[in-house]
Amino acid sequence: MRTTVGIIGAGPAGLLLARLLDGAGIDSVVLESRDRAYVERRQRAGILEQGTVDVLRAAGAGERMDREGLRHDGIELRFDRRRHRVDFPALTGGRSVTVYAQTEICKDLIALRLQRGGPLLFEVEALAVEDPTGERPRVRFRHGGEEDVLECEYVVGCDGFWGVARKAVPAELSRVFERTYPFGWLGILADVPPSHDELVYARHARGFALLSMRSPSVSRLYLQVPDGTDAGAWDDEAIWDELERRFETDDDWRLERGPITQRSVTPMRSFVHEPMRHGRLFLAGDAAHIVPPTGAKGLNLAVGDVVAFARALTHRMRTGSTALLDAYSENCLRRVWQAERFSYDMTTLLHRAPGADPFEDRLQAARLERLVSSRAAETDLAEAYTGFPLD
Repeated sequence: MRTTVGIIGAGPAGLLLARLLDGAGIDSVVLESRDRAYVERRQRAGILEQGTVDVLRAAGAGERMDREGLRHDGIELRFDRRRHRVDFPALTGGRSVTVYAQTEICKDLIALRLQRGGPLLFEVEALAVEDPTGERPRVRFRHGGEEDVLECEYVVGCDGFWGVARKAVPAELSRVFERTYPFGWLGILADVPPSHDELVYARHARGFALLSMRSPSVSRLYLQVPDGTDAGAWDDEAIWDELERRFETDDDWRLERGPITQRSVTPMRSFVHEPMRHGRLFLAGDAAHIVPPTGAKGLNLAVGDVVAFARALTHRMRTGSTALLDAYSENCLRRVWQAERFSYDMTTLLHRAPGADPFEDRLQAARLERLVSSRAAETDLAEAYTGFPLD
C-alpha cells in the first residue's frame, strides 16, 4: 500500500486531518485499531472552542453540529455558596464555545470519509513506524491476521498516548515534561436535563465539582475524588448527594437527579513530548500532549495540531517550500504550552489538594476573588477558554 500521508488513529484528530487533506487534493490512508462501533461510542471530550467549530464548518463537517450542538456564551464559577457568570462574548469580541460530543464528531467525519471513498481501515493494529527520517517512511501493521506495510511520504501519529508513533522518536532526542495530580474525576452520564444552561465549575471544601451536559436531556457531571478511586464504590444516591453538597448556593437553585447510565474515573495529568516532529513523522493530539480536563483543551489542541499540519503540507505541495513543515513542532508547542498553563491554572484554582493547609486554601480564595472582581482577569480566562488562535 502507498499513499502521501499515513494517518494512525481514527479519533477526531485523524479523521479531521484526512478530511482537510482530501479538501486540498492530498491522498491519505487512515488506520484505526478499534472497530467503527467503538470509535463512534467512546465518550471523551465535548467542549469545542470557537476555532474548532469554525474549522469543522469550513471542512463541511458542521451541519449536524450546528443543528444539534449547544452554543454556550459563558460558564458559571461557584465558591463560598456564591455564583459568578463569566460572559464570553462580552469579554472576547463575540467568541463562544459549543457543546458537541466527540462521539458525534467522529460519526460525522466517518460518514464523510466513507462517502468520498477515502481509505479508512478499522481493526488495524499499527505495529511500528519505520524509517521516519527517510524519503519513504513506512507504517507496519496487522490487519485480518496478516502483516502489511503502508508506504508514505509523511506519517502523522494521532494514535494517543499509548500508540506506536511516539515510540519511533529516539529516546535521546525526546524531552518529556509531566505532572501527575493526586486526584481524579468521577464522571457520570445521567438521563436528566441539565440543571443549568451553562457549565458550572464549583470549588468546595470537599473538593471540585463540574456540571456539564451532552444534550438537552443528558447531563454530564464530575466529582473530584482521590487518585485510584473505584467508580463502582459509589452508589447512585451517594453520587447525587455529594454533587448536591458541592454545588450548594444561597439562592433557590436545585440540582435535578436522574438515572445514571455510565460512570468512570479519569486520572488527572499534564504531559508534553518535545519535539512533535521527527523527520517525516509528525505527532498530533494525545500522542504528543495531555492536559487535565479542567480547561476543556484536549480535543481542541488535537484539532490545532492537524490544522497546522494540513496547512503546512498544502503549502509544501503548492510552493515547494518546507518552511511550515519545518516549523510544525515549534508552532504547535507554543499553543500547547499556553493550553497546559491554562489547564494547570484552572486545576489548581478549583481543586483542593490532599493535605492542603489553610494558607493554600486562602490563596485559592484570593485568586477567585481577583477573578470575579477584575475585568482583566476575567478576560484572560474567557480568551483562553474560548480558544487560542489556530494560526
